This record gives sequence, structure tokens and C-alpha cells, in this order.
Amino acid sequence: MTKTEKEELYPLLIKQIEGIIVNEIPDAGNLCNILGLMKTELNLFWAGIYVKQGATLGLGPFQGLPACTVIQWGKGVCGTAASTGLTQIVDDVSEFPGYIACHAETASEIVVPGFKNGQVTFVLDVDSTSKSAFDHTDKRYLEQISQILSRFIL
Repeated sequence: MTKTEKEELYPLLIKQIEGIIVNEIPDAGNLCNILGLMKTELNLFWAGIYVKQGATLGLGPFQGLPACTVIQWGKGVCGTAASTGLTQIVDDVSEFPGYIACHAETASEIVVPGFKNGQVTFVLDVDSTSKSAFDHTDKRYLEQISQILSRFIL
């Protein structure tokens, strides 16, 4: 997807996300719907959340194939995003030191930390089967989506 296409798609996606949130259902339902919409609209291989549990990240709601269930803080792309508090864009996962392969199909990944009260409490993990699928446009908008997701994470 080109940068121009992303600039057109993401604002519409964020409006769709805001539109599907239902306050009367459990938070997990909203998270699953948001992730499902993201996976479909962005043509992703996998989209999910890992939630901070002490010194680990535990698998939360996701859309895609079954995934790694526990990731150590500071390990892999997700653990690095969590420990640094910085979004990680990985053009080729095979070149990321200490990459944790949950799926052989994943070629590139972006992981966005989510915050509550200034502390990382979760990460949004997004995978593609294409190399170099993510850029700073994705980063900017996925960080906005992460803020929306933070409403549903303790």
C-alpha cells in the first residue's frame, strides 16, 4: 500500500473503529472487533495485543492464527517495544536480533507500546507477510489506534 493510500485509509479506519465501540459489552469484545476491523481493512496477517504481566507480556485479544502466549519483557520485537516505550518497525523480521518467530509467514512487523498513566501496559503487535510493509505513516496512525485501545486495557 502506498503512503498516499495509507493517508486516505487510516483516518477512515479510525472513524470506523470509533463507530464500532459499544459501551454495553465487555472490553474484550470491543478489542476483538477493533483488531478484526484492522486486520481486514489493512490486509494484515496478524493483529493482536500483548498485556503486561509482571516481567512478561501475556497474549491478549487477537485476530489471526494462534500465537506465542508469553513474551519476556525486553525480548523480541514486542518485548523491545514494551521495555523501551518506543514503536518498533521491522522491515525484515529475519534480521531482527532475538526475533521470536510465532509464525513462519510473518515477514515484517510493527509493534506499538500502549500506555496508562505514563507506563507501558500493553503492546499492539501487527504482522504482514510482505517485507517492509510498515512505515512512519503506519506508526503515526497505529499510535493513535493504540490510544483508543488503551481505554479497554486495565
